[in-house]
Amino acid sequence: MSTQYLSKNYVEETKFGFWFLRSHTWQHHVLRVAINDLRSLFSEPLPVAPVLLDAGCGQGKSFQYLQHVFAPQRLIGLDADPHSLELSKTEAARQGLAIELIGSDCATLEVPDESVDILFCHQTFHHLVEQHRALKEFYRVLKPGGYLLFAESTEAYIDTWVIRWLFRHPMHVQKSAEEYLEMLREQGFEFGPQNVSYPYLWWSRSSDFGLLERWGLRNPPPVGQREETLVNCVARKPFVSAAP
Repeated sequence: MSTQYLSKNYVEETKFGFWFLRSHTWQHHVLRVAINDLRSLFSEPLPVAPVLLDAGCGQGKSFQYLQHVFAPQRLIGLDADPHSLELSKTEAARQGLAIELIGSDCATLEVPDESVDILFCHQTFHHLVEQHRALKEFYRVLKPGGYLLFAESTEAYIDTWVIRWLFRHPMHVQKSAEEYLEMLREQGFEFGPQNVSYPYLWWSRSSDFGLLERWGLRNPPPVGQREETLVNCVARKPFVSAAP
């Protein structure tokens, strides 16, 4: 492909990966499930008519779910791949949604300071090489009291043979669930145990995709006795900034 990406560190996805990100499986079993889970992790009432930024919106398949769950007054999609943004534009038109699209690297967001109520980052962070810069940017653009909706696959899942074969990721930046959460804390985000979940979904299993459990041949190990493959967190920027 000859696409001119808007990030100097962009890791181009495989053809299979690009196809998968517009599949029904991705939309219904991954995006929808993650957004519903993140919704359940809020400790306070949802912001009313928020400005919502989808950082790494890809092909726009999240838009309908974000609109339904959070009812934003402004919904902004941001991605570093111009081709994905074109597909997002088509998807928004198909859904009849008014979406603002921005071509930008997450490490240098083309978004004003303290202008966003909710920042949705779903399965994007593990694609980013400059993760610390991106997280600092997320913090910058959120209003005081704004929310980061963070949903990620961990190194335990990304660094498996099937994922490395089918998809492309910058392997040197992959992290565990606790390492991702510690990054959020270090940046100044606030959250408690009630704002974090560790989904153990079939598609995230590192070996058998949960088939042995589906067939009743074994029970899933409980939290604390397994290496987490997913972490979801609703983290809040404090009203009084404590960021470094």
